[in-house]
Amino acid sequence: MEEHLIYLNRCLELAKQAAAAGESPVGSVIVKDGAIIGEGTEQSRRLKDVTRHAEVVAVLDAVQHHGSCEGATLYSNMEPCILCAYVIRHYRIAQVVFSNYCGELGGTAQPFNLLTTDLIAKWGAAPTITVL
Repeated sequence: MEEHLIYLNRCLELAKQAAAAGESPVGSVIVKDGAIIGEGTEQSRRLKDVTRHAEVVAVLDAVQHHGSCEGATLYSNMEPCILCAYVIRHYRIAQVVFSNYCGELGGTAQPFNLLTTDLIAKWGAAPTITVL
């Protein structure tokens, strides 16, 4: 639990950076084997690209610098949305830890629960979800 809080606190630091830049206050980190391998802040407004959510940016950072984030844990101060849920599943992230639900477009909410569904066989098992 204490380890989760360390990484969620880093997400909050990144979220403050995003907010200071005029973005939605969301930060995300990817952790594997006890080390942060990717970080991201919300960048959709600055880049004029709706796909640049903090979670996506963190995944791309991890993949660029480490080749993979399969089996890793993604942390975010916000529930990953359905866009981010698809990316998380595609890259086979094993665990997702977040601190706030985002509402009807969250990746864990029915009917768009891409993050938690086991109905898509090619993705394998859904990641473990922890909400703090």
